[in-house]
Amino acid sequence: MDHVEGHDGPNPTQDEITSKCIRMQQDDKKAAVHAEIARVNQLPSNSSYAVHRMRVLHKLLHLMSIQMSASQEEELELLFASLSL
Repeated sequence: MDHVEGHDGPNPTQDEITSKCIRMQQDDKKAAVHAEIARVNQLPSNSSYAVHRMRVLHKLLHLMSIQMSASQEEELELLFASLSL
């Protein structure tokens, strides 16, 4: 029987593997948003760009934390793409 490293029970199902990959992608995206927040915090606080970017980043974190429909998730992906994170 094949054994997956770090997995003590029976082999993981495809759904478990997919779920783990999605969680890893979400963690990577959250890390990218937090890194961008740190970068924007270095900008002058009276910068209209910095204020707007920070609002967008915080909204993005909020959206990532709630349950969404497939179309809402697609919108979120488009937002990520437009921010170039």
